[in-house]
Amino acid sequence: MSKYQQIKSFLAAALDDDKNSKVDKIVDWTIISLIIISTLEIFLSTFPAINDKISGLLKFIDIFTTIVFTIEVTLRIWLAGDINPKYKGFKGRLKYCFSFYGLIDIIATYPFYLGFFFPIPYSVFKVLRIARLMRIFRYMTSFKLLKEAFLSKKAELAVSLQFLCIITLILSFMLFFVENKEQPEVYKNGWKAVVWAFNQYIKDPGGFGNLPPVSTIGKLIACAIGILKIAIFAVPAGLIGSGFLQAVTAQKERERLKELTEKLHLAFERKLDRYTGFQVAPMYLSIPEIMARMRMNEADIIKAVDHSDNFRIINLASTIPVEKCPHDKLAVEHFVINRPYGCCINRGSKITIVSPSGIVDPVVGHFSYYLAKIGGFNYLSREIGVTRPYKSYYMCQYDDSAPGYEEYMKDLESLTNDDDSWVITILAASGANEPEYPSQIHLGYGNIKGDASLDSSTVLIHNKECAERLFADIETTMGADFNIRTERQQYHSTASPKLFLRQLPNVGNINGLVVRMAWSCTAWDSRRMLIAKTFADILNRSVQPNNITLEDTELKVKGIGYNDYLN
Repeated sequence: MSKYQQIKSFLAAALDDDKNSKVDKIVDWTIISLIIISTLEIFLSTFPAINDKISGLLKFIDIFTTIVFTIEVTLRIWLAGDINPKYKGFKGRLKYCFSFYGLIDIIATYPFYLGFFFPIPYSVFKVLRIARLMRIFRYMTSFKLLKEAFLSKKAELAVSLQFLCIITLILSFMLFFVENKEQPEVYKNGWKAVVWAFNQYIKDPGGFGNLPPVSTIGKLIACAIGILKIAIFAVPAGLIGSGFLQAVTAQKERERLKELTEKLHLAFERKLDRYTGFQVAPMYLSIPEIMARMRMNEADIIKAVDHSDNFRIINLASTIPVEKCPHDKLAVEHFVINRPYGCCINRGSKITIVSPSGIVDPVVGHFSYYLAKIGGFNYLSREIGVTRPYKSYYMCQYDDSAPGYEEYMKDLESLTNDDDSWVITILAASGANEPEYPSQIHLGYGNIKGDASLDSSTVLIHNKECAERLFADIETTMGADFNIRTERQQYHSTASPKLFLRQLPNVGNINGLVVRMAWSCTAWDSRRMLIAKTFADILNRSVQPNNITLEDTELKVKGIGYNDYLN
């Protein structure tokens, strides 16, 4: 991620009212304090004696708060798409400007500067400054709950008000036909009757209600309208009250879910990896372990997983070969998400680690993430999906409409724009539905099965010298350090023209390598972090020797909870 994007992300997170981060809370309380100070300044300026004594101070407060609010509002408009995806792009920013909070922000801030160009009376600005107080609605839980109550009952409110209006109109016309004969000078037309009827609902500010019906039927109609007067307030009040109760209950449930999610985050505390000395978050925790450690029952764990975008429940038996007779064992896995499909991290490296099957192959995404993190590589992972059966992006074709696939490929393209870019695709080689192989690492690069050469037109590697150096390093180092056997194009074919890497428009500038690793290396081997570090060192040594890698000290600092994983 570039410095510009880092700054934008930081500012967006600071201004996002839903983040509830430490920086966000500081910004919120700063703005609330300035709104209160600005309101106090407006109030004090209404007293001539006080205004005469401290007019300079009051004017300074006015100018200072205006400048701060201007900066804040401008940043909110600029970062509207980063804070909320529905406001992306120029049109999205315009849409935000005409939203409720956007209009309040603009009305309360920008008109001040019109005085530099147009002779607008200062009294007008004083009136507009009152709108600043309305900005506090953004931070008031009670207002948010009231808004939620109205929105939850808007359909019922609309129906009840429509019914009351139609009944009132019917009674008004009946009143006209009756009273027109008795009071033709008062009830000259139907409009007069309608005005009289609706005047009863609003305490008759125009005094027209002082001319009541005189006929017997007219009085009965007036009684019916009087009953409706009660209903017009009672029905909406009841609906809003019910909606408010639901909103309060929902808010309490959200707070409880937040607490449960934070508990789950804390369960994934960094632990020491004795082979590397790194502090790493565990790939997964079994549900019984979480229940015991965090004092959470099974229902609460499931609620927390459903509420969070960064957790899922997996069956560890799906990673164990069938011949070993696996038993179902449910666990909670965590992952990073910053895209609709999963995660994309741009570290400016010429190497991109791709995990297209994280959602299909449990824990592979975790291994790939640390491989990229340790080596300082870009990272792209498919971790979520909305349809079943879930399909690996590795198996998608040109015309595939899998959700998120198009954006995934666009992000992959953006990460590989540089000449001589490398795409290292990490896959599982031996899960529950696949046999075990004599080799633990399988290298594929687009040739037909059994052909290890680099001369075929289907091969995805154009830097052959670098590839030969890389392959030799992998075979020698992984064999000597871990007794892990490596082979090329022996068991799996990646020659298909439908291979997802071939869909990239800049495919001629990239080197595509598929690395299938045994489950024992990525999931069950206690040395998996050392394997990841060694593999990262090999890639840097053979492909980009001048790459700025992760400092070991970064992963040797103990962190608390899952949040330390999110970088």
